Amino acid sequence: MNLFRLLLRTSALLLSLAILAGILSGGCAAGLIALINATLSQNQPSTTTLVSSFVALCLVRLIANFASQVLLIHLSEKAILDLRMLLSRRILASPLRQLEQIGAYRLLAVLTEDIRTISSTVLIIPFFCINIAIVIACLIYLGWLSTTVFVIGVCFLFLGIFSYLLPMMKAMSLLELAREQEDKLFNHFCAITQGTKELKLHHQRRQSFLKEDLCTTALSYRRHNVLGMSVFAAAASWGQILFFIAIGLLLFTLPSLTKIHFTIISAYALTIIYMMSPLEHIMSMLPTVTRALVALKKVESLGLSLPSNSNETYSEKVLSLDPFWQYLELVNVTHTYYQEREETNFILGPINLKFHPGELIFIIGGNGSGKSTLAKLISGLYIPETGEIYLDGKLIDNHNREWYRQQFSVVFSDFYLFERLLGLDNSNLDAQTQNYLVQLQLDHKVKVKDGVLSTTNLSQGQRKRLALLTTYLENRPIYMFDEWASDQDPIFKEIFYTQLLPELKSRGKTVLVITHDEQYFHIADQIVKLEYGKVKYDKSPTLLNI
Repeated sequence: MNLFRLLLRTSALLLSLAILAGILSGGCAAGLIALINATLSQNQPSTTTLVSSFVALCLVRLIANFASQVLLIHLSEKAILDLRMLLSRRILASPLRQLEQIGAYRLLAVLTEDIRTISSTVLIIPFFCINIAIVIACLIYLGWLSTTVFVIGVCFLFLGIFSYLLPMMKAMSLLELAREQEDKLFNHFCAITQGTKELKLHHQRRQSFLKEDLCTTALSYRRHNVLGMSVFAAAASWGQILFFIAIGLLLFTLPSLTKIHFTIISAYALTIIYMMSPLEHIMSMLPTVTRALVALKKVESLGLSLPSNSNETYSEKVLSLDPFWQYLELVNVTHTYYQEREETNFILGPINLKFHPGELIFIIGGNGSGKSTLAKLISGLYIPETGEIYLDGKLIDNHNREWYRQQFSVVFSDFYLFERLLGLDNSNLDAQTQNYLVQLQLDHKVKVKDGVLSTTNLSQGQRKRLALLTTYLENRPIYMFDEWASDQDPIFKEIFYTQLLPELKSRGKTVLVITHDEQYFHIADQIVKLEYGKVKYDKSPTLLNI
């Protein structure tokens, strides 16, 4: 992906019209230079024709310049909007496991820094294009003045471009290194916001983090940026000197080598001086454009490609499950992921489980036994590496996995709480929500109006109750709770196990609960125990003497 392709993909028509307007603007600029040169070279007062031509060219240049900028501004803003939406869709469409491997900090860096860099660059593209059009029009005018001088000038121009591109390539590699350090910086920023308590409670840890991690990375980021921008500055200074070298050769060297009329030399000098301003603008924009190219490359390097990573199909047809469904079955399901600390692969499975409507299943096991991974497999967030999942005998694959996920209401241990009750089409939503707030003992803390919660700034236990409220409103066939009761006080923990879970079960819901609360095991219909990624047993509590 590059900037031109980004704009072309957004609107080929707008881009074409903007380019045509830019070419017309550049042509008028060259026409004005030619007209000024013709007027200066003649020894008589300007005629009405010259004055009319001058005014007409000024007006056309004004209109064309304005039209080109407005078209490109509209195009640029639309391109940024499309890029933001496309990137957001790609992230949401990519497999969860891939997103976890990429890391939240890298995704955040792309969505903030890279998009902002691309956005600021796309906004200057109109001026970049217009200046290029002016330079091209001036070169055409120079070629029309004298083919011999133009050929010599083009050779000098290519030599200058080559001498400018070499340091530019080095500068771009330095900016790419700086961008890599920026990913690490975002990781450290996440550590600051998420690990504030731990850093405050341990002075040596805090100092080590600041000096060895944050400061080291920030200095490396700064060093690469300074070197890259310094190379750009040196190249820009060299480019500016090249203009005066060209004028010097034109005035002092070229006349001694070949016979050239003075009017041509003066026209060349005047045109080159005029070209200096747009060329300097182009060179000053190159560092920003280079940063944008690095950012675009970073976006692409994430590999978040909808065609390759999201081959799931989605249908707008009814997503609800048959109310009389019979069973959900996992057959020899396995999942493997790499554990960095142990430098080994953790293998969950093969798992063989079967669940029915109206069942209350507890999933138990020690830390690291694979309970949360199993929950993600059952709910369709992880794709089994081997084995199959069946819902009423229907194989779950890429064609119906999106439909399958819509059958679950889940509260994970690392849940996210939205302030708006999104995606819930219910004319009586506020009243229903208020009833649940009373049931969950949150009505004194939270109010709801037009589907918007008054606050989510609550304790972790209260926030989990709000998440539970959302699952109630979703009213899905299968419910799953990952260590939901761990942050609740003893009174509400009792309510959860003895009232809320049986109530869901009585409504025919399948309820899967990941828990360590042994005192409530007896209320479950089935207990599935995991140990080192394997199912140790899947039995009724009565058979376990609970």
